Amino acid sequence: QVHLVESGGGLVQAGVSLRLSCAASGRTFSTSSMAWFRQAPGKEREFVAAINWSGGATSYVESVKGRFTISRDNAENTLYLKMNTLNTEATAVYYCAATRYNALRPTPPNYVDSWGQGTQVTVPS
Repeated sequence: QVHLVESGGGLVQAGVSLRLSCAASGRTFSTSSMAWFRQAPGKEREFVAAINWSGGATSYVESVKGRFTISRDNAENTLYLKMNTLNTEATAVYYCAATRYNALRPTPPNYVDSWGQGTQVTVPS
């Protein structure tokens, strides 16, 4: 099993960029599909983006396509989410996840094997 710790969240103005990081420990990171989820206040946790073990396949929720980029560095055991042109809808706690799902499709939460503790992103109106 992999242990995950997110960082990089914060309070940012609309229109700016932010990069989240997820540091992983454990032997399985480099062979695991990984994903980012988010949970806004009063809403269910939703899928944001996924990437396969090599970084060669990705998928995104429609609302972030073209603005968010998921990537990974297996040598550094780190997952990233670059978020551009942030808007108020991005306000949420963002979670890193190790999954056993095909990264070419949105990952259902029940296919997550490990969750991080989350990092808060706030974009005030």
